[in-house]
Amino acid sequence: MKQSSSIAIVGAGPGGLATALLLKRRGHDVRVFERFEQAAPVGSGLILQPTGLSVLAYLGLLPAMLARGARIDRLTGADARSGRTVLDVRYDALAGGRFGLGTHRAALFDVLHDAVVAARIPIMTGTDAQSLHAMGDGIGFDASGLRHGPFDLIVDASGARSTLRRHAVRPVEPRPLTYGAIWATLDWIGEGFDPNALQQRYERAHTMVGVLPVGRVDPAGGEKAAFFWSLKPAEIDAVKAGGLDTWKSRVLAVWPACAPYLDQITDFAQLTLARYGHHTLLPQRGERIVFLGDAAHATSPQLGQGANMALLDAAALDEALRRSDDLDQALDVYGALRRNHIKLFQALSLMLTPFYQSDGRVLPWMRDTLVAVAARVPPLPQMLGAMVAGTLLDPLGRIGLAEPDWTAIAGALGSTEAPTQEKA
Repeated sequence: MKQSSSIAIVGAGPGGLATALLLKRRGHDVRVFERFEQAAPVGSGLILQPTGLSVLAYLGLLPAMLARGARIDRLTGADARSGRTVLDVRYDALAGGRFGLGTHRAALFDVLHDAVVAARIPIMTGTDAQSLHAMGDGIGFDASGLRHGPFDLIVDASGARSTLRRHAVRPVEPRPLTYGAIWATLDWIGEGFDPNALQQRYERAHTMVGVLPVGRVDPAGGEKAAFFWSLKPAEIDAVKAGGLDTWKSRVLAVWPACAPYLDQITDFAQLTLARYGHHTLLPQRGERIVFLGDAAHATSPQLGQGANMALLDAAALDEALRRSDDLDQALDVYGALRRNHIKLFQALSLMLTPFYQSDGRVLPWMRDTLVAVAARVPPLPQMLGAMVAGTLLDPLGRIGLAEPDWTAIAGALGSTEAPTQEKA
């Protein structure tokens, strides 16, 4: 849309903040609304994939993220009893020098939030959007007893628990997944752990423990790791009732090398419970409202795509508004740009999650005996690398965003400079 529009963005997560920056740069009048009294990140570690990193590069924020994150070259997993490698996905299976970046959600939030503040985009906190209503030729929403608007467009980036999703063309609600995880952010322990890998240990699919390097949460602080233990949320009360030492003994039985991490945990309060659900909202729109990130599509984190998908959504919405002459057309274009990529990765995640989080025996056996062998036979390593990188179906190319020079970026890791890129 060539004219400036008034746009409300509900939710100050990665997708919402990135959208605010992109649309403000395009000349739109943008305001961000956040339900909490103070905008803050939720969760622990994540991997920024080449897709998400490309969007950050386009925003000019990649140098700041590189300074805070840890380069990830591969994802590995081993059977706890035999020690046999049953997962080994490498980014270098693909040409071009791609890699992931382990980071804490707080670091990603800080980089985006600082940029939003620097761009003088208003953020209104303590505003929990509940319902939509027409306001003249525009749209508004009610929150905390107040009416906000009118706006030309509302962008719902409020996450998986969105209260506005019922206003979509075909509303859906998340289906809770049986397994979740407990997470802690701890000091990085180098001995026995790869500083450039997500490492995991499994007992079939009912037990998983993992360590992810996430760089610096605080720019002046030390290196950190995200430590996680897979479990059913329904079991958390029983785990706590059994006591911290009992739980630690269970973890050590699976992965003894984790002792230095467990020594840092002195209270269950240090552990955050993550619950996962699955839903796919298609089309990602309603009347003058559009949905992105977990508000539109949420799933388990097995493929590490959550924040990256939200960043792709933000870039796609920006591109759709640029291409289109009117709002309805823009929202349809946005849906077309993202539909196939979302459907593919939602299906892959739903299909692969039981191999790593389930109570069955057959699927873990297949994973351990067949997948590990097959993954060494071309072209499967390349396919797995593209799946983890998020580049299947070329989502960046569809929105006219070229990947940056990964080799140059790798050379800039640890410095304050990194190349950015423009849209193709």
